[in-house]
Amino acid sequence: MSGRPLLNRRLDGLGTTIFAEMSALATATDAINLGQGFPDTDGPESVREAAVRALRDGRGNQYPPGPGIPELRQAIADHQRRFYDLSFDPDTEVLVTAGATEAIAATMLALLEPGDEVIAFEPFYDSYAACIAMAGAKRVPLTLRAPSFRPDLDELRAKITPRTRLLLLNTPHNPTGVVLTSEEQSAIAALAVEHDLLVVTDEVYEHLAFDGAAHVPIATFPGMRERTVSISSAGKTFSFTGWKVGWVTANGPLVAAVRTAKQYLTYVSAGPFQYAIAEALRLPDTYFDDFRADLRRKRDLLGDGLRAAGFEVYEPQGTYFITTDISPFGEKDAYAFCLALPERCGVVAIPNSVFYDDPDVGRSQVRFTFCKGDDVLQEAASRLRRLAS
Repeated sequence: MSGRPLLNRRLDGLGTTIFAEMSALATATDAINLGQGFPDTDGPESVREAAVRALRDGRGNQYPPGPGIPELRQAIADHQRRFYDLSFDPDTEVLVTAGATEAIAATMLALLEPGDEVIAFEPFYDSYAACIAMAGAKRVPLTLRAPSFRPDLDELRAKITPRTRLLLLNTPHNPTGVVLTSEEQSAIAALAVEHDLLVVTDEVYEHLAFDGAAHVPIATFPGMRERTVSISSAGKTFSFTGWKVGWVTANGPLVAAVRTAKQYLTYVSAGPFQYAIAEALRLPDTYFDDFRADLRRKRDLLGDGLRAAGFEVYEPQGTYFITTDISPFGEKDAYAFCLALPERCGVVAIPNSVFYDDPDVGRSQVRFTFCKGDDVLQEAASRLRRLAS
């Protein structure tokens, strides 16, 4: 065998995800896992029963249609019209994927070529970097800086070059919790139209915007319907992250391009669960309102505990993550802090530095998730108060 490295050089340095690393640490130390963003309780019983019913009725036990079952594609189209007044043809403008992660991967592989540039908000979810790299493109970070984490739109304009192919947005934003305003999105849309750019937007936390912040898809802005790929999933909205049901909505040619790449990844997935999510998307408004209110309350519960422990807390407008700063403890290295935290307090968190191309920008930032039961959050807050002493 030659001396050539086995791993594709485009993936050099990516390694095991921080989520797998920290979740394994939580298991090994029996610590409370406030690192990886998965709920510790299941979603609505009616949705779970819908999956059981589909299994028993023999629906979805074999390969579902490549684009997704018609019932789910229709439900996704109805959801976009119901919440955002966006109209999509379920037959040609909706694609079901194995979670949002596959949707992002298929979209990057479909729309990018080697040498293309992708501008993405930094800190960014780690799969963005991997998917852009696998497509042979170059990521160009637009850094969101504490304490506000608002995007610098002048800087965004300056980063656009003739090689820029697309803008990769995430709102509500993981890990900072920022929700882009209509004014910010309008300005971003104007730049996309001016420079004839594609826009890919990760909207998995679309139903988790708090305190008057509202999620408005950029596809609703002038000139954006035909150039935007909108991505979302059921995992975050319905607390069934293990089902891995995601989707893409876009105009026909864009969906056809993404589908071409997607069919050679998983081909299809989550057959019975697709029927269940079709029912979930039709739950009444009270479900979405109550879900958002409950997560906002959990945010406040954990946020108060983090402040009491001595963290600087950057209160999120959305998602189910809180970004904090460890500088008040006289510490600067969040990665080392998170490795030691299970032994010190019995809690696991995620260092934000792994979400930056320039780790020094987020060197002292730590992310906690609050999508857990009240008793878990209270116990975690109690343990973290050991840091205050």
